[in-house]
Amino acid sequence: MSDQFSYPVKLTKQKEGGYLVQFPDLAEAITQGENLEDALNEAMDCLEEAIAHRMAKKLDIPMPSQRKRCKYITLSTTFAVKTALYLAMREKKLNNTSLARKLGCNEKEIRRLLDPHYNSKLPRIEEALNKLGKKLEVHVVSF
Repeated sequence: MSDQFSYPVKLTKQKEGGYLVQFPDLAEAITQGENLEDALNEAMDCLEEAIAHRMAKKLDIPMPSQRKRCKYITLSTTFAVKTALYLAMREKKLNNTSLARKLGCNEKEIRRLLDPHYNSKLPRIEEALNKLGKKLEVHVVSF
């Protein structure tokens, strides 16, 4: 996935131990970890839950800001493609029922395609994106 789904994370070492984790682009996304590794693991979960909450409440999802000297947390592939579908629907101002009509399915299937906790089939998400004029591309990068 691209930088579209990589959010800057602020890690602050706490006097009492551990790290405070914050996402400048998502004020509600705050967590902590006992050490750096734990903080980064918690950051991924926190980011995904913040995005899932925004999707469930039909709120805007901000594009990640670009910051220098900052760590980034990237959404998992499944979360990213579902977020991409959500963003494409908002861009086209389509609700679940309208997309269901385009795909020839019921609204419940669209809810599942958008639910980050539901194990949707990737080809179906790709088909939905295509109906919205979007093409899913996958890139593998070294890190």
